[in-house]
Formats: sequence, C-alpha cells, structure tokens
Amino acid sequence: MIVSKLLTRTLRHVRCQSGAAALAYNSKNVPIEQTKLFINNEFVEAVSGNRLEVINPANGDFICDVAEADKADVDIAVAAARKAVAYGSPWRTMNASERGRLMYKWADAIERDIDYIAALETLDNGKPFTVAQAADIPLVVNTLRYFAGWADKVQGKTIPSDGDTFVYTRHEPVGVVGGITPWNFPLAMFAWKIAPILACGNTCVMKVAEQTPLTALYVAKLAKEVGFPEGVINVLSGYGPTAGGAIASHMGIEKVGFTGSTEVGKLVQEASAKSNLKRVTLELGGKSPSIVFDDCDLEQAVAAAHMGVFFNVGQCCCAGTRLYVQDTLYDKFVERMVEKAQKERILGDPFDASTNHGPQIDGEQLSKILGLVDSGVKQGASLQTGGAQHGDKGFFMQPTVFADVQDHMDISTQEIFGPVMQISSFKDTDEVIERANNSNYGLAAAVFTKNVDRMYHMSTALKAGNMWVNCYNVLVPQSPFGGYKESGFGRDLGEYALSHYTEVKCVSMAVPQKNS
Repeated sequence: MIVSKLLTRTLRHVRCQSGAAALAYNSKNVPIEQTKLFINNEFVEAVSGNRLEVINPANGDFICDVAEADKADVDIAVAAARKAVAYGSPWRTMNASERGRLMYKWADAIERDIDYIAALETLDNGKPFTVAQAADIPLVVNTLRYFAGWADKVQGKTIPSDGDTFVYTRHEPVGVVGGITPWNFPLAMFAWKIAPILACGNTCVMKVAEQTPLTALYVAKLAKEVGFPEGVINVLSGYGPTAGGAIASHMGIEKVGFTGSTEVGKLVQEASAKSNLKRVTLELGGKSPSIVFDDCDLEQAVAAAHMGVFFNVGQCCCAGTRLYVQDTLYDKFVERMVEKAQKERILGDPFDASTNHGPQIDGEQLSKILGLVDSGVKQGASLQTGGAQHGDKGFFMQPTVFADVQDHMDISTQEIFGPVMQISSFKDTDEVIERANNSNYGLAAAVFTKNVDRMYHMSTALKAGNMWVNCYNVLVPQSPFGGYKESGFGRDLGEYALSHYTEVKCVSMAVPQKNS
C-alpha cells in the first residue's frame, strides 16, 4: 500500500502478470471456503445460530452468509485465548524464535495463496483485483514477516540501581488482546493488529468488519495449517454493537486495538473505562491536509495529491482531501487535477485488469458521500467534475473535484470517506499552517516543495502523526502509523507498535554484595 511512484510502477508491472489471474476469477466463480467463526482452532457456528449476509459492492448481489458472533461467542473465544496464554501453556513456553518462525510460515502460506486471497478481498470489498494482489496482500505478508523478526528481540534491561540489589526488567505479554478491524483494508488492517500481538506472545480475539469477513476467515484456516496452537488466534465475524461491544467491555480482555471512526472509537474507550480499564489504542478518522507550494515539482505533486485522495476510492482514514494550493499555482493545479480525475480513474468491474476505481463499500456509505457533495454545492463550492453516482448497479461514485472550497464548509470539515477532493488556495506559509491545523483531526499531512528549509519548518509545524514530504500514503511495516487529537492515539506498525502489547515488570533481587 505504498501509494507513491513505487506503487504506480508496481501496478503497471503487475497488471500484465495479474491479468490472467484476474480473468481466472470473477464475481461468480470465487469459491467461499470459510463462513463460520474460528475459535480454538476450529470453525464453529455462532451460539445463536444467526448468520449475516455478505454483499458484493460492485453489483449489490448476495455473496454468501457467515456466522454472526455476539457476546456468547466472544465469551467462548476469550476463554480459549486465556487458556492459550496461561502461565505454562505451550504458547507461553514456546521459544520466542519459534513464535517468529510460525509467523514466517503463516506469511509464506498467505503469499502462496495470494491470487485466491486477493480475489476474496475484491469480492466482498470491491477494490480492484490488481490493487489487492499488488498492494494489499503483499502488505499483509510483509507486515507479518517484519514483526516475525521482532519476536525474539523484545527484551528488557538490567539496571544499575542503588544499594545491594540486582534489578532487571521483563517485557511480558499483556495477555488476551481484542482487535476490531474495519472494512476499507480488511486483511491489511487485520495484519497490522495481529502481527505485533503475536510477536509479543499474546493471544487474540479478532472481530472483523461484517461487510468484509472473508479474507480473515480464510487466513485463520492457514494459521491452523502452519501450526499455531489452539486458542492463540480467534477470528469472529459480527456486528460492531454486539460482537465489537462485547470485546470492548469484556473483563477477560486486557487490551483492545481499534481502527474505525472517531465516533465508535470514543465508545470503545468508554467501554474500557467502565469495565476493567483495559489498554486501548485507537486509529480513527482524519481530514488530512496536503499543502502545495508554487516551487514544487508539479508533476510529482499532481500525481501524489491525486493518489492521496482517490486511492481505494477515497476510503482511507489518512486521505489528503483538504488540498491547499498556493494562489500563484492554483488555477493551473486545479485544471491538472480535474483532467487527471476525468482521464485516469477507470471505473468498472473490479476483476477487470484495467479497472483502478471500484465501488464504495455499500449503499449507506454512498448516500453519505452524495449528501456531503450536495452540501458542498449548496454552500458555494465550485463542482469541477463528478458529483454523482456512476451507473445503476453497485455502489460506484464518480471521482469528484471541488474548487474554491472555504474552510467552514461541511466538505472541508467532515470526513467524507469517498473519492471527493476539495481544493482551496492560500497566500503564505503562516496562513496555511494555521488553516491546516484548524481541525479536530491529526492523522496525516503532506507538503510539496523543493525548499529544504520549508520542508523542515512545515514538518515541525503541522499537527499530524504522519508527515509526508513530496509523497503521499507511504505506509510500510517499518514505519509507525497513528494520529494526533481525535484521530486517536497509539501506533500501528514499526517498533513503536510493540510497546502496546507488553507489560514491563521490574524485578529487584537482594544480593550479598553488589559489584560493578
């Protein structure tokens, strides 16, 4: 998911190779292997017997139904996870290097089945097969491998304390971790959560989005195949208020990692506070500014800003939808962005190798986008292109560009989560810093300029967890990702993520005589 020149080159290279794989799959012939809950290394029906429908967003057709977990199923999964992480269990006594080896094997199995997994991701999420195959699933594999390498490197310290004592620290697993993941990058977000959980020796209960459960359930099968012990990995499909709420408030879960909306993130934190004060990390919404100065590399800025909004049809929490362009470059830049949106976004069947712009996830999300677009027109923004639903089948939204956007407008303040770009002009640096920071969100920001002093100044002045300079959406396993303000707290990815999944125990031992 490195949405930059690197991904653009990768997609061009892969389309030739993935074309045959894409042709091998279509919306009618992707076999669905797993539709039950994965608990304690077995696929089981929900206690209630209820099932939920999974819909293809490209055409609105029914794909299948899957087991619908609720509190009773969460209780069973937590019990299995607690047994698996208990003192003296096979998982707790396993060498850390062996934990890493299992994660490497899991990554290898996912890579082996990459075409099928990409097809599943395309089927229930709607993203183009070429993108799922070239970006999403490789990121899953790379994330697991990155954290597999950390498994035997999570370590404490010896501390030269005062007095006749020997003091050291241990980094112990938190215990059972609950993960609640979204529908926009179904398997990638699953991997972002589960990889550090496992590397640090925890067990988990993962609740995946009800719209997109198919890939996580399939890779759960692969986890058992490669040898993960019973109870270490549990995967539930279900709704947020029931299954997700049960995880957030469960007394047997020590930590929750959530990716989703700010509104729901607040509910997760509240549930933690009212239950057992479990640790919480939140990766939430965003309204990220991209700032284009008139000394930028124009082609680079146009390409990056375009992908910063339209990649994954705008269903990115870090999408750079607030685009500020210096007034001396403004008219030319707007013209280029409109031209690019009209000519380069190819809407159509996600299994077609030429498609690069799939549907929104469902009708509810599409309606929200259309409502905000309508508000933009009514509040006086200049609609340059798009602004309507595409076609009469599925949930496709035209790539949309607004110019002359004012900061008070709803499209400039609310997270749209769709392919809608808002362009405003600015005169000088101080003005744009103040405007960019005037948001409840702080997930990401970008600046485009050739001036090194300005790069540094903007990087320190903007309030965002991720700062991109002359690029956008550089998301790799080695680099931490997370936000400021109402975009959440805590970090996914990178070494920084590990700190959320261990407890630091300080051990002090009396000794007859301490010698340095």
